[in-house]
Amino acid sequence: MKILKRILAAVVLLSAAAIPAMAQNGTMSPYSRFGYGILSDNATSAQRAMGGVGYAMQSGRQTNVMNPASYAAIDSLTFLFDMGVDFTTLKSNEGGRKQTDYGGGLDYITMQVPIGKRMGASVGLLPYASVGYSFGNEIKNGATERDGSGSLNQLYLGFAGRPFKGFSLGFNFAYLFGNILNQDYVSTEGGSTTLFERRMDVRDWRLDLGVQYRLDITRKDALSVGLVYSPKKDLHGDVYGIYYDTSVDPVVPDTVNIGNTGMKGRYSTPETWGAGISWQHSYKFMAEVDFTYQPWSKAKYAQVESFESGKLDDRYRIAAGIQYTPAYRGGYFKRINYRLGAYYNRDYIMVRNNNVRDYGVTLGFGFPVPAFKTIVNLGLEYRHRQAYPTALLKENYFNITLGINFNEMWFRKNKLY
Repeated sequence: MKILKRILAAVVLLSAAAIPAMAQNGTMSPYSRFGYGILSDNATSAQRAMGGVGYAMQSGRQTNVMNPASYAAIDSLTFLFDMGVDFTTLKSNEGGRKQTDYGGGLDYITMQVPIGKRMGASVGLLPYASVGYSFGNEIKNGATERDGSGSLNQLYLGFAGRPFKGFSLGFNFAYLFGNILNQDYVSTEGGSTTLFERRMDVRDWRLDLGVQYRLDITRKDALSVGLVYSPKKDLHGDVYGIYYDTSVDPVVPDTVNIGNTGMKGRYSTPETWGAGISWQHSYKFMAEVDFTYQPWSKAKYAQVESFESGKLDDRYRIAAGIQYTPAYRGGYFKRINYRLGAYYNRDYIMVRNNNVRDYGVTLGFGFPVPAFKTIVNLGLEYRHRQAYPTALLKENYFNITLGINFNEMWFRKNKLY
């Protein structure tokens, strides 16, 4: 009961402290105008430095939300708290017009505790999708300006257990919430301005299921496989299309082309499949390859007047990463975790029948805090994004991710001598 009370208290604290900060996302891509924006994959700072892998990863020293079955690997005496922030530089190029933007903010917060000999639980706040852009174009007899902001977030609670040696299963139950705002301004040479506004308010839930199996090949080598699944889901909430004509005084908003403003039956998310395989040698070396598939072409996304088609395409992502630690015990530099990764993502976003694709390489380090089990994770990432076959806008991202993974012995009983 004490552990459950701590988990509930953590949910309240996370909601009060982190939600306002996560609302200020660091997305800066005009591609986020389409669909629900740029999707996240639930990777922590350490996992992002390995290309964003984690479906098969098992560790009692860091939280792995990508596969909730991993919670069962936590030590019975350990409490984990992990939070990450990122800083981004974006260099974009559209038809020779170059631009540099900067952004960043809180990325995620997670906690994990043991709730039995072979069981674990986790609670946290994660991004699901984010929108952020601002750009303009000249048109005949005037100009247009477009901007968007907002995010969808997940406040989750997860449990996992290990019914027999090597096999674990778990789930995350999340409250999905957030707001996305897209605005189009049309200004004429005569001085009038028209505003088309689309606002999406999401209040729903989602479920992630995961299984893992670990096979000890030798005393030092182990092979792990992992599988995750999220069912498709009709979204609940409201969508508003609002038209403002500034030539009328006073300006009166008019809701357009919506009918029933409810999202149910008109907006949805597809099922998600993820699979990974990992090889670990002692505490020194780990390598993993992951694959993600989401049939977004089957998802519902209704069109709102004056905004582009909501056509979406299937998404798949492949990622690979390694981690090397020279020595679990020894000198400081031997205990540093060295990480490397890469990924390729064919996104669900389509622009004028062009698929949006991105790829990237990552590098990272896990710096142990002297005299503690806490790790400070530093990650560096280069990402390139553009549409295909017509390139449209080319984006080059340089990300710095900083995470702090607190690892403390909360549940050790004191002995009297």
